[in-house]
Amino acid sequence: MPAADISTTLLQELSVLAINIAHEAGALLMDRPQDLGATTKTSPTDTVTIMDKRSEKMIIESILQARPDDGFLGEEGAERESKSGVRWIVDPLDGTTNYLYNLPGWCVSIGVQAQDHSGEWSTVVGVVYSPTTLRLYSAIRGAGALLNGATIKCNDPVTLSQSLLATGFGYESARRVRQGEVLAALAGEVRDIRRMGAAALDLCHVASGGVDAFFERGLAPWDHAAGALIAREAGAIVSDLYGGPESAIFTFAAGPALTALLRPKLESLAADR
Repeated sequence: MPAADISTTLLQELSVLAINIAHEAGALLMDRPQDLGATTKTSPTDTVTIMDKRSEKMIIESILQARPDDGFLGEEGAERESKSGVRWIVDPLDGTTNYLYNLPGWCVSIGVQAQDHSGEWSTVVGVVYSPTTLRLYSAIRGAGALLNGATIKCNDPVTLSQSLLATGFGYESARRVRQGEVLAALAGEVRDIRRMGAAALDLCHVASGGVDAFFERGLAPWDHAAGALIAREAGAIVSDLYGGPESAIFTFAAGPALTALLRPKLESLAADR
């Protein structure tokens, strides 16, 4: 089903289903076992727990029960081609390190994408649920962004000197050092900087005005699929470092006025290297 042809009714149905599944996954994750069975993936600091895997399994089973022809892509390995023109991009536990340390900055992120006539996928529904704060962020493309059912907007206009930034760090030590250099160069020019540990929530904080901008190098599709739509529907500019689509290389989000000030600064710092 081409993205342009997807009906309002179907979008609403997909949104309700994504919200219900996110709540179910959140309840599962809040029932935290004493032994999380933590192991590592791409580096010694890239952790996965048994709850990441249980959450993804539950989410995929719920999707297939309701929509057996849809495709999906999950952080913990779930993947299937779509037969319906709809696919789900799932981060079953974004912010695993926070979860491991029993900190509140983690969430369930579910994006729903539709395929256009050229075969490209675009996100049409986004849901990010933070069970520890009982905050549910959601958006349908073209219909605005919501926090617990109330409309949200990003902060705009914001000057560079008054901006509160959010960012994240990669798992590789050399990349973290480089990211630290970028932050050191920015620290004297902005209000402050936050590193909270879950990109999907950071994008939602841009959407709701909790921070003024977010940027990070090296995000995967499940990190930004839902949050990027929510931020965009809240009025933020979401892009890569050069104004193109957000990508694995770089993701940026801020209100229009701050984008014009901050993104060129990040470009001058080669923040995508």
